[in-house]
Amino acid sequence: MQVHHVTDVTDPRLADYRDLTDVALRRVLEPEGGLYVAESAKVIARALKAGHNPRSVLVQEKWLPDVSALLPAETPVYVVSPGIAEELTGYAIHRGALAAMHRPSLRSVAEVATGARLVVVLDDIVDHTNVGAAFRAAAGLGADAVLISPRCADPLYRRSVRVSMGTVFQVPWTRLPAWPQAAVELHDAGFHIAALALSDNAVRLDDFAASPPRAVAMVLGSEGDGLSRHALAAADTIVTIPMFGGVDSLNVAAASAVALWALRPAFQSAVLDE
Repeated sequence: MQVHHVTDVTDPRLADYRDLTDVALRRVLEPEGGLYVAESAKVIARALKAGHNPRSVLVQEKWLPDVSALLPAETPVYVVSPGIAEELTGYAIHRGALAAMHRPSLRSVAEVATGARLVVVLDDIVDHTNVGAAFRAAAGLGADAVLISPRCADPLYRRSVRVSMGTVFQVPWTRLPAWPQAAVELHDAGFHIAALALSDNAVRLDDFAASPPRAVAMVLGSEGDGLSRHALAAADTIVTIPMFGGVDSLNVAAASAVALWALRPAFQSAVLDE
């Protein structure tokens, strides 16, 4: 294995990890540069299992055995002290390892949706924490895929990956086109579009879940304004979670978990019947 002990924070081999707290630089390093950053041995392992390829790994000495057992032999591994790691990245790396991973090409909606019965659609959700939490709910509660709008936050940003516990590599996902073309592609794939929103004509989630369509695309909106008017116009059904105590809505990630849990029995039964 290519292990290199690095003591100079300005070493050019560490460029992928430098100043990760700077949002503008992170945009250059990750989406436009074809890289994303995976943090911790567990997350790196899930990325590798998903077929993603590491460009290099930054690791502290005590974590080297855990990480080295996972990696292809040709992967450069840069071993640094905790102080160098924090000075380099701008934050304390509590989980001991970062990997600069090559970003895979996105698949088509049709490819991701093939055979899927229950998918989550994230519409313009800009908070990376909520995106990661929604992916974790999708993985844990049985969604077949996650589809995201053109303006939705990147699931492969470091915070999204970390909050998801690496499930962004477990659940198939891709980007949709903008509405109304997104609705065309969802309908072509056989999905009934159910928008989770507040509306006078909304159906209660428990009523919808009692007898759902054969394939459902559950659409959730942004943290501030909820679903866009274009997403609402594309919906076949508007669904709402009944609330109490003067609260009108949940955090989007929590709402995704509630909706998936409510739909889970019907889709489990459908799968078992087949």
